[in-house]
Amino acid sequence: MLNSKTYKCRIVGVIPARYGSSRFEGKVLADIAGKPMIQWVYERARQSKTLDELFVAIDDPRVQSRIEQFGGKVIMTAAHHKSGTDRIAEAVEKMPADIVVNIQGDQPLIDTDMIDEAVQPMIDNPEIQMSTLKRQIEKDEFDDPGVVKVVVDDKDFALYFSRSLIPYPRYNENIRVFEHVGLYVYRKDFLLKISKMPQGYLEKIESLEQLRVLEKGYKILVLETKVDRSAGISVDTPEDLKKVEKIISQMKGINHGH
Repeated sequence: MLNSKTYKCRIVGVIPARYGSSRFEGKVLADIAGKPMIQWVYERARQSKTLDELFVAIDDPRVQSRIEQFGGKVIMTAAHHKSGTDRIAEAVEKMPADIVVNIQGDQPLIDTDMIDEAVQPMIDNPEIQMSTLKRQIEKDEFDDPGVVKVVVDDKDFALYFSRSLIPYPRYNENIRVFEHVGLYVYRKDFLLKISKMPQGYLEKIESLEQLRVLEKGYKILVLETKVDRSAGISVDTPEDLKKVEKIISQMKGINHGH
């Protein structure tokens, strides 16, 4: 349970939603069991007890009209942003906020406990500038470049994120490998600072925006989520969409069975 006794801060959630995804154009509007994907994300995130307000940061009027149809709050941003971080920074620049939560627009099964897990240490410790989540994965995902791996130091700060297998089991096969779950929490001033920095070499090579923070010498706290694996499924392809639809229909079946 969140403890904000330390100090009262305003926490804003933003879902960056770009229409022109390179692998799956228009995926934010893809239909899942009768609702666009972005609506699933928004309705789930809105249940968070942590967030004072929730917005979708968009770059396309088609997305705007769909979100407004289901009563979501929209902020129109420029189309040129290279990452969700940059889009969110534009969205919150003139907004009153202390902490900003970047909620991925392609995770329709997101569990609000994930938001709470990532925000709590920021409330507890004003020194922490940015936090995110990880979960342990099985061997069949070790070599999948779509599954981003993370290694941390003994205080749970990120050492590196990669699409490659890290750590590499040179002698010992019995290793624990963690996937990075892409939900980010930033202090607003820190978010604005990193968004103004040029893209880093490693960020470009791996195509991972969080590497910019490490390259510039800043720290990211990485916590292990206790939430079930399905909550972090990202929809990157039409095949992923089918997987999510199957899970949702099973969940509906369970609910009807009660």
